[in-house]
Amino acid sequence: MSFNKVPKIPGSPALSALLKVSVIGGLGVYALTNSLYNVDGGHRAVMFNRLTGVKEKVYPEGTHFMLPWFERPIIYDVRARPYLVESTTGSHDLQMVKIGLRVLTRPMGDRLPKIYRSLGENYSERVLPSIIHETLKAVVAQYNASHEVSDDTTTKKAAASPSEKSGSGEKKVGLGFGLGLVVLCLKFLF
Repeated sequence: MSFNKVPKIPGSPALSALLKVSVIGGLGVYALTNSLYNVDGGHRAVMFNRLTGVKEKVYPEGTHFMLPWFERPIIYDVRARPYLVESTTGSHDLQMVKIGLRVLTRPMGDRLPKIYRSLGENYSERVLPSIIHETLKAVVAQYNASHEVSDDTTTKKAAASPSEKSGSGEKKVGLGFGLGLVVLCLKFLF
């Protein structure tokens, strides 16, 4: 069997050459269009390679090159997004307190490969509820209901306490999240 011979296409040699050029050109255009991807403003990308895994490089905004089929971009939104949580917990004197909290969260751009490896694309649904609920319970446990009914500064004290621990309005969490406390509302249930 000889693989060196290409079967001749019936018709003129010009038609055969045109068909070959169009097939090769079509494959080239297909490869070129699937080799480019865009990262929009306020987003960052991490590249997943089928052979080597997640690359350490974080791609900024703009158009970038990738190898089709071998590589796939995972695009993250790195802008601050609100996350609203409501919970009922006990205070220091075991009174039930209803809490509403609005937190601004964002992933840290340089730690996106680590976030993707350990938590995946839906990191916010996995991590934020537990962090926020534990923080809320720790803050509310410091207060007495009887004292706070007469004092109208509960919201101010509770809102200031997480920020004072980190020294700024934003608290850094282990895997690379920024948490900023926005609104905390306490309501004692009697």
